[in-house]
Amino acid sequence: MAEKSKLWYLENFNLFESLKEESLMELNKISSMSEVNKQQPIYFANEPSKSIFFLKTGRVKIAKYLADGSEKTLSIINPGEIFGEMAYLDEGQRTDYAMTIEPSMICAINKEDLATFVANNPTLNIKLTKIFGLKLRNFTERVEDLIFKDADQRVISFLMRYAEKNGKKIGDQIFVKPFLKHQYIGELTACSRQTVNYVLTNLREKGIIDFDRKRLTINKIEELRKLVS
Repeated sequence: MAEKSKLWYLENFNLFESLKEESLMELNKISSMSEVNKQQPIYFANEPSKSIFFLKTGRVKIAKYLADGSEKTLSIINPGEIFGEMAYLDEGQRTDYAMTIEPSMICAINKEDLATFVANNPTLNIKLTKIFGLKLRNFTERVEDLIFKDADQRVISFLMRYAEKNGKKIGDQIFVKPFLKHQYIGELTACSRQTVNYVLTNLREKGIIDFDRKRLTINKIEELRKLVS
């Protein structure tokens, strides 16, 4: 990848957008940017946790294998998000694995290089702390859903959070593109694929949402909120 293109991607990543030119050039030196095809691994479980990753385009699945050999999807990473962040928090080895679910553009930075860079750019420390805090809040909300909500409510709560984080509001509607496979939604909400399909179809028949493989449209966000309140 041309260096000019790489620098452009770094400059337009939300976390780094306020950096001065000198700092961006330093970031350019310590980072690597790569285009990764669909269904390709970024890192594996049990390998040394050395880098933190920033997703510019595409989507990445974070998952782990359970004791019975089954796979559990933990999260779906969308453009503009950080993943593998436990490396920055002194994790020794990975406990999950990351794989692209569509062609992706990924920036990688060694955790020690990033720590030094953040020390020289203190405003980044505040931004990173906020990002990690939001990730923790999202995890806590998912745990609460599992404890206090039934299957239908878990799917609806997921739709609301997903739209809040990734959607674009136009008038009274919220558009989210692209949407997720029902299989991923099921794994993220501890529901069967059939349950996810039933809930989504029911909401569409009521005119609350609309969806296809490429897009989710929320027509009545307040109606969704009432269903989980």
